[in-house]
Amino acid sequence: MEQDTAKSQEHADSLAGPSISLLDFNRVSHPLIEIITLPQIHHPTTAAACVRKIQSILQAVNSCTTGMEMGGLRADVNVSVKRRDDEAGKTQAYYGITGLGQRTEIKNLSSFKVVEDAIIAERDRQIRVLEGGGAVEGETRGWTIGSTETRRLRGKEGEVDYRYMPDPDLGPLVIGQSVIDHLQGSLPVLPDALTAELVESFGLTMKDAKTLVELDNGERWEYFRDAIDAVCVLRDSSPLLIGKLVSNWVLHELGGLLGMTDLAWEQNPVSAQSLTEILACLLDHRVTGTTAKALLRMKFDGDERPVEQIVKEDNLLLHPLSREEYIDMANKLLVKHDDMVQAIRKGHEGKVMFLVGQMMRQGEGRIEATRAEDVLRELIAA
Repeated sequence: MEQDTAKSQEHADSLAGPSISLLDFNRVSHPLIEIITLPQIHHPTTAAACVRKIQSILQAVNSCTTGMEMGGLRADVNVSVKRRDDEAGKTQAYYGITGLGQRTEIKNLSSFKVVEDAIIAERDRQIRVLEGGGAVEGETRGWTIGSTETRRLRGKEGEVDYRYMPDPDLGPLVIGQSVIDHLQGSLPVLPDALTAELVESFGLTMKDAKTLVELDNGERWEYFRDAIDAVCVLRDSSPLLIGKLVSNWVLHELGGLLGMTDLAWEQNPVSAQSLTEILACLLDHRVTGTTAKALLRMKFDGDERPVEQIVKEDNLLLHPLSREEYIDMANKLLVKHDDMVQAIRKGHEGKVMFLVGQMMRQGEGRIEATRAEDVLRELIAA
């Protein structure tokens, strides 16, 4: 923890005059928490992932209440490049890590993409300097969103330039073991443990689990838990059996609707209970997948009727076709698309789902995708 200092703003005069440096003292003496990590990272994407991991941990323990784009976190990144043929004596060492090139520091990066873009730009700049026979200077640099190059802010200060001095009024701070024990016992589940639980207990893929944990400051995860708990109660099922289905609807179906309207998650008009009722109808084969998506859209657009009432009043209840009806419809479709049948027999399995989609469109809400696929594969194989 340190006291924040004045903020400097550089203004270059385009009319050949000197550049101007403005100092903003509004934030002086505000407490600033600085977290220092010292990983040696060789790829910009890994660096951005490291910052994302730090943010997720801080949010989990309520130390960082907003994301990077909202000002809850900023990242400073050190970048160094060295020639492969550099002599050992010319390399630098930082914090015990040896064999590095002269570093520069990029200050106040405000998003994960900005971290990645700024590192790439500074890496490429240092390579151009070295390949041109020059030497990289130790300096502090800045980055503007949309730029292609970092910009020099100032030369790199040494400790003597900061004028560090002890404060005689500040005594040592001793944290008792009882405080440490209390904090350890009261901390929430951290993101890694939460992700592992989603994979092991709910059957999610690692990608979906990480996405669910990281989105919307944990609110998406809480919505998922509310929905899956309610579905398990309604259908007396286990989270492992229905976890992937619920996550797909929370992340992709509902997330897609939000994305098309640019609504933030807190503006989501579909309650977890409404989603639960839709999924219960789908799992009980009372509606088709297409109808379930239509129900979600209706609730998203503001239909205040309970899901059961919508199904009854709008005549959306599934009236299953017989096996003979499925076979008759599939046979007519296969005759029409004989070239596709031949392609499937040669190994182009993905084309089966095109035929399933054609059957579902013809069936006008009465076709179950899994039954249609089974019948189609059976007839194609025969």
